[in-house]
Amino acid sequence: MNMRFRASRRVPFNPSRLTVSLTVSGRRMAQIPSSEGGMAKKNAPDLRFRKAKAKDKPYKIADRDGLYLFVTPHEAKSWRFDYRLASVRRTLTIGRFPEVGLTAARDAVSAARALVAQGISPSRAKQEKKAAAELDRKNTLKARAEDWYAAKAPTRSKSWRRNARRWLDGDIYPTIGDKPIRNVTAGDIEDLVKATAKKRGAKTAFYARLLLADVFRKQPRSLNLGNPARDVGNFLEIPKGEPMGKPLPMRQIPELLKAVSSYTGREQTKYAIRLLLHTFTRKHELVEAPWAEFDLDRAEWTIASERMKMERPHIVPLSRQAVKCLRELLKLANGSDYVFPSANDTMSPMSGSTLNHALVDMGFQHFTPHSARSTASTELNKQGWAAEAIELQLAHIERNKTRA
Repeated sequence: MNMRFRASRRVPFNPSRLTVSLTVSGRRMAQIPSSEGGMAKKNAPDLRFRKAKAKDKPYKIADRDGLYLFVTPHEAKSWRFDYRLASVRRTLTIGRFPEVGLTAARDAVSAARALVAQGISPSRAKQEKKAAAELDRKNTLKARAEDWYAAKAPTRSKSWRRNARRWLDGDIYPTIGDKPIRNVTAGDIEDLVKATAKKRGAKTAFYARLLLADVFRKQPRSLNLGNPARDVGNFLEIPKGEPMGKPLPMRQIPELLKAVSSYTGREQTKYAIRLLLHTFTRKHELVEAPWAEFDLDRAEWTIASERMKMERPHIVPLSRQAVKCLRELLKLANGSDYVFPSANDTMSPMSGSTLNHALVDMGFQHFTPHSARSTASTELNKQGWAAEAIELQLAHIERNKTRA
């Protein structure tokens, strides 16, 4: 028995065309392709569809189960399926070939035949599916929530608008904003609330859920939605209000500053606590402050009206120590617009609850960020400062209402 390799001399050598000839006693018994790229390729199931050429008129190449390839004079090829429903002949266009392969086309025909057996038009089902996909694209949770916000914001306070935007942009949209609103489930809301409670505190999670419940409640009936945010309910223990803490006696402030210096958390957190003592502003006013509000050369911080509880600009004079802290923070900002960027996203500010947790870790459970304000008020009053000046710096009264 002899075995020899033979390659065609009519074309350049190609290993995929190599064949093995089996010869017994000088007589060739078989010719075996060396790989699937040779003879096997000629038997590919869709080869006849690939070879189909344009003719003067459109024509069909039948496959099976009613599936056929429709070829136009311009050689455009598409899979089609003819069926009858209520004694009316209809045609379902499945897709272009070869973008839609033979196997996918056969699967589509099997599904279409099952619909016809149930008295359902595959063509109409395809149109309805396409329309539903387009409806979902236009009605994501973010799109519907933005319509809700646009309708409510004009009649609401700046404080309400600020909080709503914080909950929408910071908590809700990054998690489920791109999801079609009709596909948002109670499980999605529950996961969101738990994650928000862990990241920003139970109070923020509580109000974010209430906001979502109102978003769903105000949707048009045509969307046929339930209210998964309402269905979740209050499964978290929500505090009635953030504890304000107690003023810190002056003799304990050095102890607090020592604890801040020894704290092993982020440097930004340490600077934030120091600046609370230097400026006695509200927690969110500090941690959400953008660099654009600061003029370090003039040692002045002007908080924008939309970020103030009293909805008017507030000027905070900066001590030398405060300016020094801010210049150090500028080195840590990594190009962020915020003085205290989030550890996970420099485009977002630090969570206010970070300061609460840090103070607890330092052993000052009864001293909250708000305690810095009450501490300043208590000590400045003891030192004989004018009450109006103290209230002014705490942003409790307007500048034009202070006495000379």
